[in-house]
Amino acid sequence: MKISEFSPSHLNEDDVSKLLYDGIEDNLQKGDLIFVPGSSKAAEYRLPEAVRLYQEGRATKLLFSGGVKWPGNELTEAEMLMKKAILYGIPSNDLFIENSSLHTKENVLGSLLVLDRMCGLENITNIIIVTAPFHMRRLHLTLLTYMPNWINYSLVCSDDGSTGKEKWKKHPYGRKRAFDEAQKIIDYVNKGILIDQEI
Repeated sequence: MKISEFSPSHLNEDDVSKLLYDGIEDNLQKGDLIFVPGSSKAAEYRLPEAVRLYQEGRATKLLFSGGVKWPGNELTEAEMLMKKAILYGIPSNDLFIENSSLHTKENVLGSLLVLDRMCGLENITNIIIVTAPFHMRRLHLTLLTYMPNWINYSLVCSDDGSTGKEKWKKHPYGRKRAFDEAQKIIDYVNKGILIDQEI
């Protein structure tokens, strides 16, 4: 069943599970870099997973993306992630940022130039993505829509405590995030913002 065939106003739990979680798993491949989009809690939930992958040798570079400045922060999402990554002991010359994007599509579009300057898009074969479980499908679809088609992806979900494949149904917050996200993905596909895909 294609994403465009789901009805956003008649989604049930099974639909949401299919749309957000089916087939989302880490293929354990090494990457040319680790890509982490920002959020209000990215430094808390996504960064430790990205650091673990870096320390395990899955990739030698990290790219943080996000230009939003959350209340109480002087730094953008990407700047905050970079600052905290350095505190984890990652050398600054292995860290790159894109700090003008305001949402997922811009995370990808804004990162294209940074990636090309980092290592040349033609030299990139696999990117390790780290994001929250509920967000992974949309991020992956956005990359497939706007990035060169020779690039592959390893999908690594960070544990945000409420939107994991086995957790979202049990958490009121997780349920809301998951249902909202599923509707958003269908809407974006129908508008042509994201490519359609068999789920």
